[in-house]
Amino acid sequence: MTPEQKRLIRETWERVGAIGDAAAALFYERLFEIDPTAKALFAGADMTTQRGKLLQALALVVASLDRLDGLVPTLEELGRRHVTYGVRKTHYRSVGAALLWTFERGLGDAWTGEAEDAWAQAYALVSGIMCEAGAQAAAADRSSA
Repeated sequence: MTPEQKRLIRETWERVGAIGDAAAALFYERLFEIDPTAKALFAGADMTTQRGKLLQALALVVASLDRLDGLVPTLEELGRRHVTYGVRKTHYRSVGAALLWTFERGLGDAWTGEAEDAWAQAYALVSGIMCEAGAQAAAADRSSA
């Protein structure tokens, strides 16, 4: 990621942070709208807690932009854990679409094409690591069964 993309992510994140829980609620509403299969993944979840977890995860990514390599083990563990919840590759696409949609709604004029590209790239990096680790964990489970 370029320094400009990192700057845009940090700036837009500050604005999203100001509307944190409302943005997270909007995100999940949109996610369940575009991917009804995702709703079953949260059937037993306390959504207030879940919204907080989402915001914490995003804040961690933003805080780690200059040292994403250090975040890889955490993302891999998240990916492995998400497989046990039933998360599939298609869910990552839905989450990315819902996330960008939420930012667009929450940021208004601050949501530029450059900001969208920066967030899309950051999400692609993060979700790619998680998805790969999840796929490896699922394959290991299948081979040991």
